[in-house]
Amino acid sequence: MIDETAKDLLHQRLRRDREALLWKLDGLSAYDARRPLTATGTNLLGLVKHMATVEARYFGEVFGRPSPEPLCRWQDADGSDLWAAEGETCEQVIAFYRRTWEHADATIEALPLDAPGHVPWWPEPYDRTTLFAVLIHVLGESNRHAGHADILREGLDGRTGLRPEHERLIDEQARAAHRATIERVAGAGEA
Repeated sequence: MIDETAKDLLHQRLRRDREALLWKLDGLSAYDARRPLTATGTNLLGLVKHMATVEARYFGEVFGRPSPEPLCRWQDADGSDLWAAEGETCEQVIAFYRRTWEHADATIEALPLDAPGHVPWWPEPYDRTTLFAVLIHVLGESNRHAGHADILREGLDGRTGLRPEHERLIDEQARAAHRATIERVAGAGEA
């Protein structure tokens, strides 16, 4: 059946993206995981916390299956779902994300793709949706934030890749030469 195949494929991709995002924390100090790496404060651990909150809300309350986890207020003015508070450790945020996966996975497995949901923070008429649309939406969020994490991690220590088996040994000379070529070509366009 196409619906089950599509659901399995989307779910598999979501699982892959979750692992990729967590891998970006691998081997980092608590400071490097938490510290702001952009002018807006984006940080690796905050991206994980945000995605945990996104999954908890979308695969929880949207389908009448509230998360058993206490959640920060949705999109607080202080962006509290985008950074780890002083009392939150890396281990706690990662554990929260993993527990959220279990709850989200149970929702995905229990419902058909056409299961109706209601997203109260979306404007009408888009607030009425389905599991299929929510899966696509959350996959988009996961991809977007995993991409942010890729860039942040590369900026920290040069590590790149989707998964550990895709990571290549860093040849700093080759990387610098490649970057210099791109810079030269970019500069030539200014002349």
